[in-house]
Amino acid sequence: MSKRIKIKRFDKSLPLPEYKTKGAAAFDFYTREEAVIKPGELAMIPINLAIEIPRGYFLLLAARSSTYKLGLTMINGIGIIDPDFRGDEDEIRCVVQNYTKKKVVIEKGTRIVQGSLVKITQANWQEVSKMSAKTRGGFGSTGHK
Repeated sequence: MSKRIKIKRFDKSLPLPEYKTKGAAAFDFYTREEAVIKPGELAMIPINLAIEIPRGYFLLLAARSSTYKLGLTMINGIGIIDPDFRGDEDEIRCVVQNYTKKKVVIEKGTRIVQGSLVKITQANWQEVSKMSAKTRGGFGSTGHK
């Protein structure tokens, strides 16, 4: 299934996000500017886009599997971009941390994050005094290996 989605590039010299293979679940984003991140420091990286995420969906941001090779990790683990974050100047950004002992240079146009559109299902909570299933045993209860 494909949806037509409005997107604004802040720097038109960078490409639109793209799925790199026919079966890809996520598309890559490109960094809009160079960043130098000192050891242990955080940096907020602009990824060049404002997106009108369709109502009923959110945009899930995650580090690309190769991002660790740069010495970076997304500080939140993932990012969730709500469908109402869609203004003309609402450029999507990600926060990364340099976990190495040397500075990391991110060149403009580097692909460090990927995104996927996810359908939203909002819960209608029903509080109960007892759960219907048997207790499984807690965190890590299925084994150590």
